[in-house]
Amino acid sequence: MNQASAHGPACGRLEAAWEVLRQVPDPEVPVISLCELGIVRDLKETAGGLEVVLTPTYSGCPATELIQDDVRAALAAFGEIEITMQRAPAWTTDWISDAGREKLRAYGIAPPGPVAAGQGQPIRLVHRASLTKLACPRCGSEQTEKLSAFGSTACKALYRCMACREPFEYFKPL
Repeated sequence: MNQASAHGPACGRLEAAWEVLRQVPDPEVPVISLCELGIVRDLKETAGGLEVVLTPTYSGCPATELIQDDVRAALAAFGEIEITMQRAPAWTTDWISDAGREKLRAYGIAPPGPVAAGQGQPIRLVHRASLTKLACPRCGSEQTEKLSAFGSTACKALYRCMACREPFEYFKPL
C-alpha cells in the first residue's frame, strides 16, 4: 500500500479492498491468491474508485486478461477500477509469500527456492538452490526427476518422485 493512502479516512476503504484482493484466486492455480503469488503490486485510491497495479508472472501469460477481469469484478463495489500493468521490475518467484509457498506445496506443486547467494542476474537468469535437490511436495523425498520442462502451463515443469512414484508440477523460478 502506498504511504500517502495509509492514513486518514481512505485507510479503512483501502484495507477493505486489500482484503477483497487477498481472496482473488490465481486462475491457473486457484489454491493461491493473486496477492500470495505476488502479482498484486499496489493499490491506490483514485477520484472515481481504485487503481490496482499488477505484474504478470511473465509477459506472455495467457491468464493476464482473466486476472484483470477477476480483479475488476472482485472490486466492483469500490467504484471504477483502473488496472495498471507494471512489467518492470519483472515478476519473480521471490515475490511468492511464505503462505503461498505452503499452499502450493499442499496442492502438489513444488514451490521454487530462493536465489542462490551471488547468483542473481539483471535479466533474472538465475540458478536456484532447489533445482539440484527438488523435494517432492507429497512425501518430501529429494529423489526426483524432471519429466518435462513444461507442465500444464509454461510457468511450471513436470517432475516425478522416485520414492512415492507420484508426478508433480514445479513452479519454475523466473
